[in-house]
Amino acid sequence: MKNIAISVKNLHITYKGLKKTSIRASWKYMFNKIEKFEALKGVSFELEEGKILGVIGKNGSGKSTLLKAIARIFSPDKGSINLHGHKVSLLSIGVGFNKKLTGRENIFLSGLLLGYTEEQIQKKVKEIIEFADIGNFIDKPVKTYSSGMYSKLAFAITAILETDITLIDEVLSVGDAKFKEKSYNKMKELISSDKRTVIIVSHSLSTIKELCDEVLWLHEGKIMKIGKPEEIIKEYEMFMHDTK
Repeated sequence: MKNIAISVKNLHITYKGLKKTSIRASWKYMFNKIEKFEALKGVSFELEEGKILGVIGKNGSGKSTLLKAIARIFSPDKGSINLHGHKVSLLSIGVGFNKKLTGRENIFLSGLLLGYTEEQIQKKVKEIIEFADIGNFIDKPVKTYSSGMYSKLAFAITAILETDITLIDEVLSVGDAKFKEKSYNKMKELISSDKRTVIIVSHSLSTIKELCDEVLWLHEGKIMKIGKPEEIIKEYEMFMHDTK
């Protein structure tokens, strides 16, 4: 019997914000100027334990919103997400660190949020710092980091402090050439486990094609198709070419 790691059913998420208007007009029409954007519109799928799912789609299609919902950062307006008791981590630039704390302090904070004890994290700290390879910046506030250093530390934490489900949002394309190769090889090593479930969001179709078992194509908040990488990517490329 196949074990399901993630079940997403009829997922709806809507962003709300004020429309641009003058201060005087905003007082007069403050209750009528709420602008809504439906990022996800009834998304449903299941992912088996140990499978690697790639998520593709143009900017604004809802890819990052989907990952943040699965990671419990966003709450659905409608629908449900069931992780079947699995522990989940999200690897995404700009998400998950307290920028006032040092890199070392954020290692412990991230580990505690993932459910590790302080003793368990302590045993992994040296390995995480060596993999991140950001030198003395490990003891400086994260707010002083470049995007490359941020991604190195975030990837190192997620790679070394393993979880049942790993969500990756474009991070494999960030950093210098040496780190890209190291992180790519590490990710291939991690996802080789038949118990580790992974969802990768990336604009690199070659990465998706090589690493993933299935591909989910999102367009304007809805699933266009889900299936084998070769088939879905070919249709996606044709669609993007025709819409240019």
